[in-house]
Formats: sequence, C-alpha cells, structure tokens
Amino acid sequence: MGGEIEKCIEVWITVITSLCYCFYVVARIRKGMIRLLSLLPVFHLFITLPFNLNSFHIGGLTFFFLVWLGNFKLILFAFDQGPLTPLPPKLFHFISLACLPIKIKQHQHPSHQNAQTAPKVTSRSILSVIKPLVLAIIIRSYEFRPIMHPYLVFALYCFHLYLGVEIGLALAAAPARACGFELEPQFNEPYLATSLQDFWGRRWNLMVTSILRPTVYNPVRRLSTHIVGPRLASLPAVIASFLVSGLMHEVIYYYFTRAYPTWEVTWFFILHGVCVAIEIVVKKAVADRWQLHRAVSTPLTAGFVAVTSSWLFFPQIFRNGVHEKVIQEYPIMIDFVKANLLFYKL
Repeated sequence: MGGEIEKCIEVWITVITSLCYCFYVVARIRKGMIRLLSLLPVFHLFITLPFNLNSFHIGGLTFFFLVWLGNFKLILFAFDQGPLTPLPPKLFHFISLACLPIKIKQHQHPSHQNAQTAPKVTSRSILSVIKPLVLAIIIRSYEFRPIMHPYLVFALYCFHLYLGVEIGLALAAAPARACGFELEPQFNEPYLATSLQDFWGRRWNLMVTSILRPTVYNPVRRLSTHIVGPRLASLPAVIASFLVSGLMHEVIYYYFTRAYPTWEVTWFFILHGVCVAIEIVVKKAVADRWQLHRAVSTPLTAGFVAVTSSWLFFPQIFRNGVHEKVIQEYPIMIDFVKANLLFYKL
C-alpha cells in the first residue's frame, strides 16, 4: 500500500502540472480546434497515467476522475463550454473543477434556498453518518459469504457498490468543500427513484449526468432536431448518452481487469437508454392522466436495475475477480492507516 500511495502521488503531481499548462498556456489559445489540438498531450497523459496504479480504490477513483470526467471537461474547455468556462480566477479552482467530481451550486434566492435546504441538510447529515456504518457492516459480513444465500450476497454487492461510490466521491470532494466551494449533491438517494428516468437523470451519480449532457446529449439533440424533428429529438440523444456511458464503463472495466471487453456493460447501458426513451414517449402520451403510485413504481425501478445489473453489469466484475480484490484491499488499507497513525503518535 505504501508503494501504491507513492505512485498515486507521482501521478497526481503530473496531473497538476498538466493542468497548470492548461490554465496558463492553453486558456490563452483561441477556442476551437487549435485549442483542442494543444490539449492532446494532456489527453494522452490522463489516459495512460492510471495504468501506473493497481489498487482498486486508489486507481478506480483516478480512472474515473481523469479518463472520463477530466478528459470530457477539457474537451468542453477547448470550445469555451462546461465547468471550466469562464476561466476560474485562481489556479486551485481550475484544478479542482477539472479533475474532481464536483459541480458548483447555482445560487438561489436566499429565502427560497433556506426554506428548501434546511430539512435536506439535516437528513443528509444523518445519512452521512449512517452510510459509512452500513458499509462497514457489509464489509464485515463478507466473512460469512460461504453460508449466505447467493441472492443475499448479490444484494450486499449492490449496496456495497452504491455506498462505496457515493462515499468515495464525497471524500474526493471534501477538499473543495473545505476551501469554500458550495457544491451540488453527487447522489440523491437513488434507491428512492420512481422511474429509470428519475434514477439516471436526477439521482444516480449526478456528476456523470452533468458532464454527459453538454458533451453528448445536447449536441445529438441539436443534430436530431433537423432529422426527426423537435418532438422526437430527445430520444436519440438519450440513447447516445447511454451508449457513451457504456463505452466509458468498458474503458474503466479494462483498467480494473486488464481483460478485453465482452461488451456486456455497454449493452446494459444501451438497454437502459432504450427503456428511458420508452418511458419518455409513454409519459408524453399519458401526460397527467395516469401515473403509478410511488409504492409500486419505486420497487419496480429498483427491481429492474437489480435484475439487469446481475445479468449484464456485474458479470465482468465477478468473472475477473474484481470483487474479491476489492474485499481483500480493505484490511490492507485499515492496517496501513493504523500503522501510520501509530507512527505519527510516536
């Protein structure tokens, strides 16, 4: 673990140096293809640097931040779009926005903001304590997997994935919050989703949604408007967004497994994209005349996500032993933290 931390530091020093080049040099270049070409060395570094890391937890976050979020934000930056435009006044702000899973909150009217956010802040504060405890219980319970029913083990994996990703992204965003950034939430209780559109668009990993919208959804929708008309233009845009998400997940899976993709994950996202498009059509057709009760729609949504995940999303993880690697890393990380805490006390 010590060697992995050293490699991680080296990777991020290179990343920060590259973003200094973007801030001081690339930002002075006229927007468009010339600026995009000047970013090619940075794209190359962001794609190749994560190969230096082998840990799932350290490498996984780095893959996600650089290969997906970082590169997509810089593509938008090349055309004066996205979170890096207008250019932040300070280098630290630019680096934080470029490579961390954060989105600056748009300010509302103070009275409206206070009325809406006070209960949410309280509930999120409580959940921020409960969720790490639940994750710790799940990790501990893996010791009893041999005597558990396979469905129960799979349910633990699903909750582990959600809690691990949410807590990991929250920890990564903590430095930005500590420096005064007011940030949008990264997750919005996805287990309460009442539809697939609600799950993917308003609840699950909202940082990905916020970056796919300007890079994929909006351009495809503008193009589709001229082909199929404004009424249906959102449908190919939705499917294209899910297709790109699936391909990016295949890339991240390749980093984890170093195995050639089997395209199951891509088909998982294509399936969900098609289903979301169907939802949009049905909702427009029935309008407000008919709607499933939350008590029915929420379990149906969760069940569909769970069934399709077990069919298409998780097999590559299980087949290549990634889940075992994740479980084995936890005691190593805990021992490393304990050893260093003891060292500092001495």
